[in-house]
Amino acid sequence: MAELSDSYRLKYVFGIDFGTSYTKYGPITLAEPNVVQTRGLFLRDVPESVKMRIPPDVLSRGLVVGDEEVRNYLSSVRDVQRNMKYPLKDGIARRDDEDAWSVLRELARYVLAQFPVADPEFKGWLVSMALSALAPDYMYRGFFDILEKISAESKSIYAATVLPQPLAVAIAENAVNCVIVEGGHGNIQVAPISYAMIREGLVALNRGGAEANAVTREVLKDMGYGDVAREEYVVETVKRAVGLVPRGLGQAIAAARANPDKFTAKVRLSPIVEIEIPKEYAWTRFLIGEIVFNPRHEEFKSYIDQSRIRIEDAVIGDVTLYGEMDLASAIISSLRSVSVEVQDRVASNVILSGGAFKWDVPAGLEEYAVNSVEKIKLMLGEVNRELAAKVGVRLVKEPQYSAWRGAVIYGYALPLSLKWDNINKEGWYIIGGTS
Repeated sequence: MAELSDSYRLKYVFGIDFGTSYTKYGPITLAEPNVVQTRGLFLRDVPESVKMRIPPDVLSRGLVVGDEEVRNYLSSVRDVQRNMKYPLKDGIARRDDEDAWSVLRELARYVLAQFPVADPEFKGWLVSMALSALAPDYMYRGFFDILEKISAESKSIYAATVLPQPLAVAIAENAVNCVIVEGGHGNIQVAPISYAMIREGLVALNRGGAEANAVTREVLKDMGYGDVAREEYVVETVKRAVGLVPRGLGQAIAAARANPDKFTAKVRLSPIVEIEIPKEYAWTRFLIGEIVFNPRHEEFKSYIDQSRIRIEDAVIGDVTLYGEMDLASAIISSLRSVSVEVQDRVASNVILSGGAFKWDVPAGLEEYAVNSVEKIKLMLGEVNRELAAKVGVRLVKEPQYSAWRGAVIYGYALPLSLKWDNINKEGWYIIGGTS
């Protein structure tokens, strides 16, 4: 495979971070990526009167991706429930889920089409994809097949590579010894890094932003907003607006029940829809954030016992995703797989990344609510004070974009002479060639 010049790679590396909830994408020349929801709307059971107004190329595909495009064809709540497809669960697309792979294929085509190139020297994009560290081998092959098909249509891709999201974050942060805690919508990946990702140290938790959404949805139902709680957009918006991470859950709930006026909130969703968190439910704001960090609380038991939320272990390949393990225990468990000689060095730099760790502390509630960095420090101190004294914890500057940024840096730095290796899972897969 011929080398391309540095100047070419500085223009034509294209990063894609496939998250469970959002896909971040764009060329290396961007300061920050474009973002689109990882979803697709199937145009099924469309009335003839509607078909007449849909462009033939869209109708022939039978599937729409892209936030604005989806909104153009989205009608009722029933439509959302029946025809909207979120292809990734915990960062994974099932091998036999044809609808999921159709959405991923259309999404890849969509994101690349956002950046047409007229340069006569253009030989194709160097696509660098960040996937979940849990992604099985068939997903790597599946994405390479998708890009092969897209390039066969448009000749727009030169080569592609894949790296795990935690490694992408470490690269973006220029951290060679660290623990990456990548918290997405579908799961949380805790991975120690000592130059390379220590795969045997990967600890995966079967929860993330989706579980915070699930609690938000149940709270909305309890408050009488069950009609709008069916829409994921509503749930996500309310979660971001009112969710709080407690300094200590018991103390925070007691304070909210003793002085509820201080913790009430309102969220304007549209000119005709407003959500109000009344006094008697003010304390539930702390449940929304706490479930990401530690679901082992009595306050979650009734939701779990009634099957209103699910917190359970899951198995993907040979990896167990723990449902109830708290984040401090996950970090300590991950560090046990690191050589004792470098444990202190790795543990001194705990880096949080991903939308699941993006929480605000409203003015006036600092006594009861904390951000993600402070929460991890407090939790580690409760489990192991000696370790907590040595650990440095920080949140990346842009939690949602860090994996994309690492993907484009990796795509620029990875030698083009290095051919894709299915064993080590690194190198460039030649599009239209033999790999």
